Amino acid sequence: MSVIQGPSAVEPLVHSRLVPLIIGSALFMQTLDATVIANALPAMAVSLGAEPLRLNLAISAYLLCAYVMHARRTTDPAVDLSLFRIPTFAASLLGGAFARLGVGATPFLLAMLLQIGFGLSALEAGAMTFTSAAGALFMKTTAPPIIRTFGFRRVLVVNTVITALIFISYALFTATTPHALLVVALFGGGFFRSLQFTSLQALAFADVPQAKMSRASSLSSMFQQLSQALGVAIAAIALHVTLQLNSSGSLSPGNVSPAFVAIGTMSLCSLWFFLRLPQDAAAEVSGG
Repeated sequence: MSVIQGPSAVEPLVHSRLVPLIIGSALFMQTLDATVIANALPAMAVSLGAEPLRLNLAISAYLLCAYVMHARRTTDPAVDLSLFRIPTFAASLLGGAFARLGVGATPFLLAMLLQIGFGLSALEAGAMTFTSAAGALFMKTTAPPIIRTFGFRRVLVVNTVITALIFISYALFTATTPHALLVVALFGGGFFRSLQFTSLQALAFADVPQAKMSRASSLSSMFQQLSQALGVAIAAIALHVTLQLNSSGSLSPGNVSPAFVAIGTMSLCSLWFFLRLPQDAAAEVSGG
């Protein structure tokens, strides 16, 4: 007597066989994408008489516009842009993108400043920057009562100004600055940055429907990685521009300082998104 297996018994087996194929295809496409960007685009730019960077930006802008048009027509897009209609989610991602610029730029700029600018060893610079992580860990015990007392909107607005000013203050560091003062500034920066990101993470999903929670999580993660990468890129551009303006071939603390000011000032742009939030935004999550 034969037993007929229903779809419920067959589907898990089929899905398990598809997993290696999906992973292999993803790795192949990633390699192909890197190859095209590294080799094909520069060759295309030369043949067209254009700069590779401008061609890359033009193609990226075209593809982005094409996807936006596609996402508006389909009922099940890979990246659900309708999530940006949720005010708290949009403020968290778009405002948080500016706030996270410093996260990507901090390790890069501090390494440049402490090791190349001040002549510290890698061990000394690493031990000093570790205080930022200590400040972030200490914040975890204080974030819930702070958010509950003041609410998301007030915490994000005030904390944005504090983190920006602390980041800009790094530009005032010199080789003669006492190490104790450096440690205090780095600890405070880590504390307030961690408070900012804890608040943003909780705010992002406060009003997202359960059915869209998975898509919101994926989109949020993508924005976090993108904004941190942009922070490194902007810091590198700021360093390059400063070196060109000073006609200096060697890096000095004075060359790094403008990058701290630029990133800190740009992070203040997030205020435009946070100030538009209602006073009681995500009150059911904060408990306020």
